[in-house]
Order: sequence, then structure tokens, then C-alpha cells
Amino acid sequence: MRTRLTAAAAAIALAGSVAAGQAEPVKIGFLATLSGPPAALGEHARDGFMLAIEQNDGQLGGVDVEVLIEDDELQPDIARNRAERFLERDEVDFVAGMIFSNILQAVFQPVTASETFLIGVNAGTSIYAGAECNPFFFSTSWENNQVPEIMGKYAQDNGYERIVTLVPNYQAGRDATAGFKHYFEGEVLYEMFTPLGHLDFSAELARIASLDPDAVVVFMPGGMGVNLVRQYREAGLADRIPFLSVWTVDETTLPATQDAAVGLFSGSQWTPDLDNPANAAFVEAFEAEYGYVPSNFASQAYDAALLIGSALEAVGGDLSDKEAMRQALRAADFASTRGNFRYNTNHFPIQDYYLVQAIQREDGQYATTVLEKIFEDYADLQAEHCPMEW
Repeated sequence: MRTRLTAAAAAIALAGSVAAGQAEPVKIGFLATLSGPPAALGEHARDGFMLAIEQNDGQLGGVDVEVLIEDDELQPDIARNRAERFLERDEVDFVAGMIFSNILQAVFQPVTASETFLIGVNAGTSIYAGAECNPFFFSTSWENNQVPEIMGKYAQDNGYERIVTLVPNYQAGRDATAGFKHYFEGEVLYEMFTPLGHLDFSAELARIASLDPDAVVVFMPGGMGVNLVRQYREAGLADRIPFLSVWTVDETTLPATQDAAVGLFSGSQWTPDLDNPANAAFVEAFEAEYGYVPSNFASQAYDAALLIGSALEAVGGDLSDKEAMRQALRAADFASTRGNFRYNTNHFPIQDYYLVQAIQREDGQYATTVLEKIFEDYADLQAEHCPMEW
């Protein structure tokens, strides 16, 4: 159903350009992980991005757009090949998407070297917020350390002293561990790293049980998170050792984990019930269109489409002046689903961050809800290493 809707939306976008008499629509290559255990993350992002276009009759910022969607299959070499195809064969004006940090790392150089604007809707690889920031890269999510920093601050403020971390062994996992430790001053008993795609956590859970920490800090996205949450609950650890997660307990995994996740904590800059008019309208429209509860992956991608639209409107659809487009993107002149949103000098958002919890809504759907604000107007700590000047 979602595949058919996406294809229809792309067709509408192309048809809109013909109807308006525009010689060529603005082309956007959208690259996301749409297969395998983490496919839900990419599907949420794709659907959020396309919703913004569908709501505007195939346009962004009053300009006709055509979206070309590709699956990176969570394979860096495939991602690079498809990004290069966007650039060389399709001659896109923007590349958007990138769910995982290893995918962003694979496509970053060829896209930015071509002076094509790269809009990241999720992956917040730390080096691209710091020393390797780039005038052609903008993120609508966060820098990888920031969401784990929420849990580090929460753990520190609530008196946890002994922690175990459990993350996949790739850049985002290493960033997550480092981010948590930035604010946490207690003892990290053990840092567990698993292969990306790991699904059987019996050995890791046995080790956690034997160490008996004050809490376990987890980053396991997609199908990895589904399996971990179920196994954590089945092992009897959920009622014994607090589960502090990032990118694990959210609307991409809750349809599968359901009651096993209820009550578990996570960190985020967004929830479906975040109280602002733009978000309420987005969630209502998303659920009506796709029939499921959106996640932060959907909201970040929706914001990415609005960001592109705001810049296209500001330059009157003229993409010839790269500096004018860059300044228009930096302005971020749109109503974000997260409310408070502005860009730092490294092109990463300055925004609020929250402790959130998994609940079952009155309508029976599972979602996250805000418990407390942890950071307000929070800028990532990598920005000071970014050499770009505004």
C-alpha cells in the first residue's frame, strides 16, 4: 500500500510539472534503507517526505518536484553507486535521506564534491558536524552524540552509578556510547558492541544480568531493537534493571514490541504528542494517509521536505545561485514538527530534547510521549570544530 502511494505521489509530482508548463521539475533523489530488518526506519522517512509533497499537489515552495526513490539495502557500496547514479544519470538537484551513519559516510563525498545539496533526514555522523562539516550538507535530525547525551544527563541526575552500554559496532554506535558518557560521571561497567543486524541477544542479556548494573543504555534500531526489547522483557530484566534507550523504543518498533516496550524510556527531540500546531497537523495527516503512527524518522523527513520547499520559495525556484540557496536553507524558514528549530553554524539543528516513554494510547495504538525536557535550545558539542563561517 505504501509503495503504491509513493509511486503515485512521484507521478503526481512529475505530472504537475507538465501541467504547469515547467520544462523540468526540481529533481530530488531520496536514498533510504527500505529492505531487511531496519526497513521500517526508511519507510517512515520516505512516507514523511512524500506526505509534504502530496499535501502541496506535487510541489515544494511553489515549485514542481520529482522524487526518485532508491533503497540503499544498508550496503555502503550500493548506496554510493545509487547516489552516483542520482548525480550522473538523473542529474538531481538535491539528494536527501540517509538513515544510517555508514550510508551517509558512503555518499557524503561524491554528493558534496559535486556541489549538490545533501539533506540528511536521520544519520548524524559526528565528524560531519565537526571538522568535516560541509557547506552542501544540512541535517534535519541531530548530531549522533546528542540523543545519547539525554540519557547520560538523565542517568547522572537520577543517581545511577553503574551502567552497561549495548550498541551496534559502527560509527553511530560508537558515537552513542561516547555521547552517553559525556554527562554520565559514574562507572561504565562494560561496553558491549554487536554486529550491525544482530538479532539474538541471549549472551548479552546473560552478561547484563550477571553484572547487575543500575541501568542498561541501549541503541539498537529497527529489527534489532524489536528483538532486544522482547528478549529483555522475556528475560525478566525490564522490571529489574532500567532500560534507557536511544533510537530503539519508538514508533518504528512499537507496532511489533507493543506491551513488551510499554514503560521503557528513550530520548528524542520529538514525539507524536509534542504540543505545537504544526506537529498536530502533521500527525493527523500522516495517520490518515498511511494508517500508522509516525516516528521521529517520519517527522525529520517531513521537515526535510519543508526545508527544501522553504529554500526553493526563497530563491524563486532558481537553483543557479548556490550561495543564495545555501543561505535560504540556513534560514530554515518553515514551521517544524518539533516547534523550536534553527540551524547552528555547522548546519545541524539547535533544538529541545526530551526524556520520553512508551505508552499505549486510548485508541489502542502504541507511541512515545514526553515525560520531561532534558535540554533546551541545545547545540551539539561538535560545532566548535566546524570551520565554516556564516
